[in-house]
Amino acid sequence: MLRVEIEPAAAAGRFDVHVTLRHTDTGWDHYANRWEVLGPAGDVLATRVLYHPHVNEQPFTRSLDGVAIPAGLTWVRVRGHDLVHGYGGREVTLSVPGR
Repeated sequence: MLRVEIEPAAAAGRFDVHVTLRHTDTGWDHYANRWEVLGPAGDVLATRVLYHPHVNEQPFTRSLDGVAIPAGLTWVRVRGHDLVHGYGGREVTLSVPGR
């Protein structure tokens, strides 16, 4: 994971999350297939599924709009997942804007 940005969405208590990944996708058998937004206790707040390999598009950015983040949370963590290794790579922790 190279970069993560979070910004308030139009609806109160919701946020847009933008993630830039670099992964050595080799094809349909091995590619980054999702990233997740986690609360401090490790609960999954949202998942962005990546439906295909990005062999020739590296790094790449994908967004997830309108993520509901409970009012009491001041920070979240974002982690990536691939089909072969599962969770791995650099996780990013960031503050929730306005909290």
